[in-house]
Amino acid sequence: MAHTFKETLIELYTGASQRSRVFRYALLAFDFFSIFLFVAITPLQQTVGLELLTLPVGLVILADFSARLWISTDRKALLRRVYVIADMVVIATLLISPFIEPDTAFLRILRGLRLVHSYHLLNDLRHISPFFQKHEQAVFALVNFFVFVFFSTALVFTFFADASSGFAGYVDALYFTISTLTTTGYGDITPTTVPGKLMAVTMMVVGVSLFVQFARAIFMPSKAFFECKKCGLTDHDIDASHCKHCGAIVKIRTHGFS
Repeated sequence: MAHTFKETLIELYTGASQRSRVFRYALLAFDFFSIFLFVAITPLQQTVGLELLTLPVGLVILADFSARLWISTDRKALLRRVYVIADMVVIATLLISPFIEPDTAFLRILRGLRLVHSYHLLNDLRHISPFFQKHEQAVFALVNFFVFVFFSTALVFTFFADASSGFAGYVDALYFTISTLTTTGYGDITPTTVPGKLMAVTMMVVGVSLFVQFARAIFMPSKAFFECKKCGLTDHDIDASHCKHCGAIVKIRTHGFS
């Protein structure tokens, strides 16, 4: 029975049938929902209602993680992936939160690690979305910016905002994050402590590099991700038929789900 169930899971996660496609699309939708949920609840106080909302999400993440681990052919490699480690941390925080004191700052930060799962979503989108395949570098740069902005906002809100400020305090944290990332620095919200100033410096440095990366992805010609079997080059022109490095024939896919 277990063997049959495992084969079913392998088919759902890796197969090419219509049922497998629907299943993976559903997983994508859930991943987007969970990322949005954990961003949205950052400024909210822990309540019974919030626990009832987030605990089932944690159980689904746990089920997905367990299934991927069970069917994996290299479990050690899977467990070393950053998004998998982030998922394990998120699962732990969701499962233990009902049993600890409410409004714990570290839980807000750790749950924000679900944002890291965005990079796993990009890998899935690479196989199913022609739009993503065409604009992969720009989308990846945008995701880098999105992840850093909202994770930094969670840090600022948790450690430097009034715990009772709620949504207004979160907006202030987001406002400070964006103005710091863009090095605008209006001066109406400024860090006064050494840790706050060090965080602002880090955000400025990273922000500049993220904007440069995003600008290059937008204005440079689009590239398609396809690994050349001969030399390993992964960036090719959208309409390329041969690898520009070694001349080998490349078959760039523009649709499908592998």
